[in-house]
Amino acid sequence: MELDAVLLARIQFAFTAGFHFLFPPLTIGLAAIMVIMETIYVRTGDKFYLMMAKFWIKLFAATFSIGVATGIVLEFEFGTNWATYSRFVGDIFGSPLAAEGIFAFFLESGFLAVLLFGWDRVSPKMHLFSSYMVLIGSIMSAFWIVVANSWMQTPAGYHIVGTGSMMRAEIVDFWAMVFNPSAVSRFAHVIIGSFLEGGFFVMSISAYYLLRNRHLEFAKKSMVIALFFTAVFSVLQLVQGHTSAEIVAKYQPAKLAAMEGLFETQSNAPLYILGHPDEESQKTYGIAIPGFLSFLVHRDFDAVITGLDQFNENDRPPVWITFQSYHLMVALGMYFIFISLLSVFLYWRGKLFENKLVLWVLVFSVIGPYVANQVGWIAAEVGRQPWIVWNLLRTADAASKSVSGAEVLISLILFGILYALLLFVWLFIMDRKIKAGPEDSDEIPILTAGGAEILPQFRKN
Repeated sequence: MELDAVLLARIQFAFTAGFHFLFPPLTIGLAAIMVIMETIYVRTGDKFYLMMAKFWIKLFAATFSIGVATGIVLEFEFGTNWATYSRFVGDIFGSPLAAEGIFAFFLESGFLAVLLFGWDRVSPKMHLFSSYMVLIGSIMSAFWIVVANSWMQTPAGYHIVGTGSMMRAEIVDFWAMVFNPSAVSRFAHVIIGSFLEGGFFVMSISAYYLLRNRHLEFAKKSMVIALFFTAVFSVLQLVQGHTSAEIVAKYQPAKLAAMEGLFETQSNAPLYILGHPDEESQKTYGIAIPGFLSFLVHRDFDAVITGLDQFNENDRPPVWITFQSYHLMVALGMYFIFISLLSVFLYWRGKLFENKLVLWVLVFSVIGPYVANQVGWIAAEVGRQPWIVWNLLRTADAASKSVSGAEVLISLILFGILYALLLFVWLFIMDRKIKAGPEDSDEIPILTAGGAEILPQFRKN
């Protein structure tokens, strides 16, 4: 049986990209929370927050290193498995990826050395400045990557030159390419998702310490910062996610129809809470709110929403996986709002730190943002099929013609083994650092209005 090289190449890229995306969102989210902690330290002189920042920076550094290593692979895959695609988008992708390297990665990496090793070598304000630069660099890096991907979703600022296999897109308006119709909205969606991942990560570890009766002051202060940070951005993500869906409805109606399991064009289109889209019967079975999809998209319950019946069968995305991944992402987003606001309420009532049930829920809730970020990308990328560049280049036509299925399969297996080892190393390092906890707080002065006080030493066991 001949192996399908295109299918295997798609699986390989999905696997390597998905694995890589376990790490950058966490580094962005952790960087934002570290900046908050270090800013409090510089403004107040409270060295407890300095100790807190140092602990989270250790976890940030371990995650950042794995993220860089796994991201390099993706660029090589463009040339090996997707040569036709690389030729077609080379002029477009060259600019944002070069900008990412020059303006973002170098900024982030340059100040990373000061962030990690400059505690006793530079002033607190200079170190704080370095922390901000690392955060800005990581956000800028995400921006340029999302710009490149968004252009594949909503191409703009280009023209086509050449014909046949030599056809390619060239930039005619750089800023139109950068700020293509979906770029800003998708960038905001990715960054807020990253903030949520960092926030739930900090809350999870803080809740673990509270349940184990260890590092109590550290856990409480970290929890409070992460909790309010997460509560704000979980609500903002709901608003921003709605904006992204409106853009999808306008520029990628086939994707919206697949996300919502809408097979027939209709007014008063239902919004499915959960369901099963059956592509054979061309119907979706489940729980739905009548007319609510029409209302969300057009502010009119009677507005017409384009269904999959308006597209040729070979131009339709896979419906079931797009529908389920999108709805899982939305469900998790609603859960984030619920658990974060519930935790804020319990905190204001003075009951959060003693509520073991909620603390255990927070420990395991860290899984949620990881899943939400992954299925969000699945919905976005699978929903774009069969186009690798929307309405310009099909995925089946974008793969390298000289790479066999066996070659892709072998490399996929090798990547699987390598990434399994990297994941084990990362989990081992993170587990060791989390179990060790923050540095001893014995004799760390806390500057208060009444003078200096000394915190008792944290218990390690």
